[in-house]
Amino acid sequence: MNQFTFARERPNLRLLAAVVLAAVWAAALLGLGPASSEPVRKSGYAIGTEACGSGDLAFPRIQIDMKAGFCAGLVASEEDRLKFPRAIVQVPGRDLLVVADMGGWGHTDGRLLLLDPRAPQGQRFKELLTGIEYPFALVIGPDNKLYASTAETIFRFDPLADNPRSTVETIIRHMPGRRITLPDRTRTDESAHPFKQFVFDRNGRLFVNVGSHSDDCITPAPITKPCAAAEGASALASIWLFTPPSSGVFPALKPGDPDPPHSVYARGLRNSMALALHPKFPDAGYAFLQGENARDLPDIFKPNEEINAIEQGRHYGWPYCYDLSTPSPEFRLVLQSGTYKSLCSANALYKAPLSLLPPHGAPLAMLYYHGAKFPELEGKLLVGLHGYRPTGSRLLVYDVDDHGFPKPSPPPVRYHVSCAAEPTRTFRTDAGEVAAAPFEELIAGWHRVNGARPQGAPVGMTVAEDGAIWLVEDKNKTVIRIDRAAGEAPAPLPCDTRSQAMIDQLAAFVARDAQNGVRLTTLRKGLVEKHCVGCHSDFGLSAGQSDAEKDRAVLHFMLAQDGWIYPGDPDAGRLRTRLRGLGAEKLMPPGGERLPKTEPGYTRLLDTADLLVAKMVPGTRMRIKPGPPQRKFFSKANKECGEIPAGKVVVVTQRSAVDRPGFSRFFRPADPYLNGECTDGDGYYIRQELLVPVQ
Repeated sequence: MNQFTFARERPNLRLLAAVVLAAVWAAALLGLGPASSEPVRKSGYAIGTEACGSGDLAFPRIQIDMKAGFCAGLVASEEDRLKFPRAIVQVPGRDLLVVADMGGWGHTDGRLLLLDPRAPQGQRFKELLTGIEYPFALVIGPDNKLYASTAETIFRFDPLADNPRSTVETIIRHMPGRRITLPDRTRTDESAHPFKQFVFDRNGRLFVNVGSHSDDCITPAPITKPCAAAEGASALASIWLFTPPSSGVFPALKPGDPDPPHSVYARGLRNSMALALHPKFPDAGYAFLQGENARDLPDIFKPNEEINAIEQGRHYGWPYCYDLSTPSPEFRLVLQSGTYKSLCSANALYKAPLSLLPPHGAPLAMLYYHGAKFPELEGKLLVGLHGYRPTGSRLLVYDVDDHGFPKPSPPPVRYHVSCAAEPTRTFRTDAGEVAAAPFEELIAGWHRVNGARPQGAPVGMTVAEDGAIWLVEDKNKTVIRIDRAAGEAPAPLPCDTRSQAMIDQLAAFVARDAQNGVRLTTLRKGLVEKHCVGCHSDFGLSAGQSDAEKDRAVLHFMLAQDGWIYPGDPDAGRLRTRLRGLGAEKLMPPGGERLPKTEPGYTRLLDTADLLVAKMVPGTRMRIKPGPPQRKFFSKANKECGEIPAGKVVVVTQRSAVDRPGFSRFFRPADPYLNGECTDGDGYYIRQELLVPVQ
């Protein structure tokens, strides 16, 4: 008997669990229970006493800025051994869901998991399939079976079978995946966009995203020919169409069977991770809507992402055009003659976006809402933005017309950015302000707030049969359920990122240390300018800057990023884990896994980055030692600021604090262990006996 059978056959245990949970929350509200007032933390969220949902679908409510009438409950987290969740779907007719957990970038240990949300915490997941390379999409097919994708295949299986692996039936295989050979015979072992998002239309036709192999297909100048990888019958950066036999269901492929034939339905789509079908599609020739992850330009507000209405045989611009009709300057010669002459402005092949999305928002999920729980959303289009820039980390709601298309408005059309950047912007291109479809925000910015929540990055999204909206969020390894909430929406949380004054103070520390000045210059020249600029940002660099100005710009950029650097503790920052490939997120820079072997001194460069961070703040690096559980730290005004786990490193600026006997003063700004009661600008105090020197 497995845990799911046990949970279903003994519903009284679920009731008992709900009663116990309610009692714990009630005790906390009444001031009973443990003396400590520290909130529980899961995946970076401070979990308080409120619940989202009801009965055995009541989950701890997390503090996300949401539209009034909605709340978000934390169903599962890193504590449930989630690694890199990317998709979620409900098993038809059952109160169970399937989650695709990719494992991480460059991994082949992806899993499909069965989630029983009513099971006790820590027992909600059962592994169904393991050892999968880049599982991503989960779709209920026209035969009401569950379909899933890997980097190269699409298959179906029964998640409720005693042995799910024995039920796997592959229907599509040998699509371009992680390892591909380009038309010029060069081979890449990590294509930039290997994920296979897909949808079935109401006629049973199967549309599959085949993403581009690179950001922009730019080869050494001058570029005189079209992007070869995006041409031909097996083009990348396109949507492939597979048509089922007359039965309407694709047969299972046996060893030796040929791959089913496909056609290229639409081209010029860099990466189609968000696909949505309206009940009236195909309508007027349009098969579905697509959310385009546009090319990465260094400008934080350029180019915009796109919503496209996909029409057979049309070209949607990549890599030759972006925004509405802006030509990519690198392909100037290609756009002067041949098939793509004047593609962006005067060529019937090109289909301009239906509407623009916020730049670098990274749409990774899109669906039409249909459900009884939220009548105000009925028929509307929901779009999840995964991007880590200020324009991402949110969930959008669009009004649509009778065809399912978002309704455009004339310029200016403003959208909210975040408190970490300018508050609002208008949709604009190089030609000026443009029309776009306005939207509401169901989740209005998921920015980092110290001690309360991390930045969020929603990926997969589904609507359950009861109308609740389920999200998986990969940055913090969570499954979240959106339910109805009574009353007014809580006031938005502050934007508690590292302040400009704090960044200036840290930059001044580096400027006064000659050795760190040399380290910064070395990193800027050998790492940032050589490998990083242009991937996602310009790092504040611009033409005409002196070397000193360039160093300051790079340092300010890195200090302003959420969680990249914790001065004094290089092991804790995301800069180190991303450069060394130590976490689930994609290794940076692109191709970084080869650099230690192919570029002499690259490993020393990473060590230099660690030294810069470790020695950034003057003082003594000390570690929080094991021992008594009370490792609280305090502000100068004696406010309790948080509690640091054993093993973490702080920089002690006063071993015996002058203004607080028995305590040491330390410096650790923008720290995830703050509880929201203290700012991070004036140093903190911790008992001397809790500190030991770093070995």
